[in-house]
Amino acid sequence: MSSAPSVGFSFSQALSAQVAKKVTPVSEAPVIETTPTVEPAALATPKALLAADNWQRGEVQLCCVEKWNETHDVVSFRFQGLTPVKFNFKPGQFITFKLNINGDKVYRSYTISSSPSRPFSLVVTIKKIAGGVVSNYLTESLNVGDEVTVTGPDGIFNLVDIEADKYLFLSAGCGVTPMHSMSRWLCDTTTDSDIAFVHSAKTVDDIMFANSMASMASRSQHFNLNYVLESDGNKQNLTDKHASTGCESGRLSLETLVKLVPDYQQRTVFVCGPEPYMAAVKLMLEAAEFDMSQFNQESFGASSAMGLKAALESNPSTEQFMLSIGDKQVQLTGDQSLLDGIESAKLPIIAACRSGVCGACKCQVVSGTTVSSSKMALTADEIAAGFVLACSTKMTSDVRLQM
Repeated sequence: MSSAPSVGFSFSQALSAQVAKKVTPVSEAPVIETTPTVEPAALATPKALLAADNWQRGEVQLCCVEKWNETHDVVSFRFQGLTPVKFNFKPGQFITFKLNINGDKVYRSYTISSSPSRPFSLVVTIKKIAGGVVSNYLTESLNVGDEVTVTGPDGIFNLVDIEADKYLFLSAGCGVTPMHSMSRWLCDTTTDSDIAFVHSAKTVDDIMFANSMASMASRSQHFNLNYVLESDGNKQNLTDKHASTGCESGRLSLETLVKLVPDYQQRTVFVCGPEPYMAAVKLMLEAAEFDMSQFNQESFGASSAMGLKAALESNPSTEQFMLSIGDKQVQLTGDQSLLDGIESAKLPIIAACRSGVCGACKCQVVSGTTVSSSKMALTADEIAAGFVLACSTKMTSDVRLQM
């Protein structure tokens, strides 16, 4: 893999502004312009923030200092430490919220959408999911002044562990969040990063970070930004407002990609989005004989467990197996994932991508047999030791797990 511009962490940049007034959460129906352009009210003085220590990996208490709508169903939160801290993480990584919802301990991971080049706060962007316990709890109940506990940062889908000279970012839906962090990092810390960014969305109103992305594209001649919209209503408004932004109609195809990024074969590709989008992009690039050693992915979307439940409803399995974890036992069908059983037993587990990519739900099979659809986040030694990814593993016998 080609060497990259230096991405070593340097936090010498001064805090540009601190607004002394309390920030009120946005409650109106959003438009693209709602992304704030100023820093939020801080928990500490600028002097204290500049003297703060770097965030050490692990559990930390955060306070929400700002909340706003990105789109009609996406909300962003800005957090700062209860004591001054500079957030040191790799662009593209995620944090995990430790929550108590209706008496149940729940863990859920979300990508950091801000950049470590702006280290005095963290921004997390969350899409409301129909029936989603955690996403609805956070977007509807978490407000400015509320405190949360998070762990992290985690994730190998980042610009530090995967280096390149020329980037191609392909995203859809909320898959734009790690790409936004990566883009902001590159634009803030280097002057010649070569970025081609193609984001797919249903409509103009579903585009996240539109102002921020357009600002980066207008600042740098090396940042090429394009959108692919399934419905092109108001497309002209987008391109009129942001002259540096291109826009195509339909869905991403090889023909469209070649038109927008002619040199895509010479780039390192980062892909993030719902599983169907991910699968389509991978097949498209493989068919074009792209060097898949330069292909990197992170998956956002419905969990594999949800997909397995849907399959179960349409084609019920008659096989029943017992999943044992410590002193708890859960009976599952052969069509359900280990993650189904762990969550139904109300045991804490970190499940980030929920599709066999990130590796957050790694656990060890002590006895019994399983079948896995994904092992990409596991090392050969871990596989040999019996580790599996709970979200993409089903039982073929009674199983005992060690968390």
